[in-house]
This record gives sequence, structure tokens and C-alpha cells, in this order.
Amino acid sequence: MSKKSLSIMSIAFLIELLVAYSVGFFFSVRIIEVMFFVGLAFTVIIFFFTSSGGIISNMTTSEVSARTGIIQKSEPFIFKRGPIFTASILLLLIGLVLFILLVYGVIPPAAN
Repeated sequence: MSKKSLSIMSIAFLIELLVAYSVGFFFSVRIIEVMFFVGLAFTVIIFFFTSSGGIISNMTTSEVSARTGIIQKSEPFIFKRGPIFTASILLLLIGLVLFILLVYGVIPPAAN
């Protein structure tokens, strides 16, 4: 992994962690309780915007073909995995491990 990719991944991870902290602060819960869900949301959003082709593209192509009568060639599904997606997956996995530990009682509930 290049130095540029590692720095982009680190910055993206810190931004996602900051978003998770903000969501936790807004809902008055600990960051480990929302980290998995924030990581899941970022992963899905980034996956949607970094892929091309697939179902959405085929629907759009079909709609244009139906309206114009010109048959277009459909695009194959292509996913481009980058450092930002890797950072989102990392946050998702860390959040999942911490959430499982919280559910099973290894991490004690917050004392109020």
C-alpha cells in the first residue's frame, strides 16, 4: 500500500470516527454503541458511489431504451475498491467486534 493511500485511509477513518462520535454524542450513547451502524452506513454509501453498472444502471438503460426506441448496451458491474472504502470496512469490523463484546457483557454497560 502506498504512502498516499495509507494517509487517505487514515484521514477517512478519522473523519468516520468523528462522525460516529458526533452521532453518539447527539443520541447520548457511547461511541462503541453506534460505531458499527455508522460504519455500515458509510460502507453502503461508498459502495453505491464507487461502483458502476449493475441494477441501477440497467434500469436507467432500459428506461432510456423504452422512451427513445434505441437499444443501448448494458454496462457490466464494476466495483472500484479504494482507500476510503477500506477505511469504512475497517470501521465496520471494529464496530462489529465492539458491539458483540458489548452485547455479550464483556464490555460493561455505561454507569450513569
